Amino acid sequence: MTYAQDDRLAEARAKDIGDIADHLGILGLTPWPPRPNMESVGPCPKCGGRDRFSISQRLGLFNCRRCEGKGDVISLVRFVRDCTLSAALDWLCGPQQELTPSERKARARASAENQRRVADRAQRERRREIEAAGVLWHEARGFDRAPLRAYLDARGLTAALLPDLPAALRHHPDLPYMVRADRGWREIHRGPAMLGLVQAPNGRGLGCHRTWYDPAARQGKIAIVDPETGAAMPRKKMRGSKRGAAIRLHTPDGPWQVLVMGEGIETTLTAMVSGLWPDAAFWAGIDLGNISGRRQSGRGLRFAGLPDMADRDAFVPPPWVRQWILIEDGDSDPRDTRAKMQAGARRAMALIPDLRARIIPCPAGLDLNDLLMEAEDVGQ
Repeated sequence: MTYAQDDRLAEARAKDIGDIADHLGILGLTPWPPRPNMESVGPCPKCGGRDRFSISQRLGLFNCRRCEGKGDVISLVRFVRDCTLSAALDWLCGPQQELTPSERKARARASAENQRRVADRAQRERRREIEAAGVLWHEARGFDRAPLRAYLDARGLTAALLPDLPAALRHHPDLPYMVRADRGWREIHRGPAMLGLVQAPNGRGLGCHRTWYDPAARQGKIAIVDPETGAAMPRKKMRGSKRGAAIRLHTPDGPWQVLVMGEGIETTLTAMVSGLWPDAAFWAGIDLGNISGRRQSGRGLRFAGLPDMADRDAFVPPPWVRQWILIEDGDSDPRDTRAKMQAGARRAMALIPDLRARIIPCPAGLDLNDLLMEAEDVGQ
């Protein structure tokens, strides 16, 4: 009998991922025990990455943003126990047994109902997130963008290089920074932030990317620390959805065929002011995961850069693009960054036969915006 015919698959997938996390002895998640309407976040039981691991009972999924472990309840058991699928099913359901036709049908119904419930919850949550992002973007519509201009100046993107601020960027003067707590959310910081409009392939707004900053600080960067845990928090966060989307910083008025994309807003703007691609569109890819999409996994494939072509949510350039230029940051893990860029490029070239994709690397330890600021320091 193959694994696909194993009756325990349906029974395992119907189990609550929060209960299974408890049985696995996963510690340090907040809130704990997990709640059906919330995501629990904390240290990864495998790599130890603080605040990188999350479990969503609502979606029935887990994810580690550091070691890339992710999946459903069966994948969670395999991830934590480092075991085979068969061993995971033994642990979840006990040894395989012959089932009567009625028992087999009951398991199949339970699995189908659980999958339907998870899909419905995910869709409702996505709609709520998109609506919340739209409210935030609309709220920032009337705010003066002078502080945003000052922040970009601090990043070397001066008015001389970038005379017109992109319409896809707005300034919020007093945006709260929220983290999950035992009873909902708590605020750990409040201050100015850059908002980036995240647009779907059809141009519809899907999300709002947020970057907290201090225009008066060196390079405009600000350190955000959780006062309760002492953990350093990322100053960039996403609200809404980013499926297959991008932050469109500049799109030519007439026909265009070259798309230049960096991971972040500052990197992509730096490529735009470089003058190397005068007739190109410049869109920020939001993060590496969005650019790469899901990759093929398995032994020896982590750095192979092979896309999972079944992923329909990854970013793909518009079909009329003939050259896709990807700016590879050098300030993160080089092998992982290159593999993700390669996966995104290969997926796009497979879906758009006439497309050519190029990956342009930055020196180790630097991104393109770092190079711009270094050049300015030398010139002073």
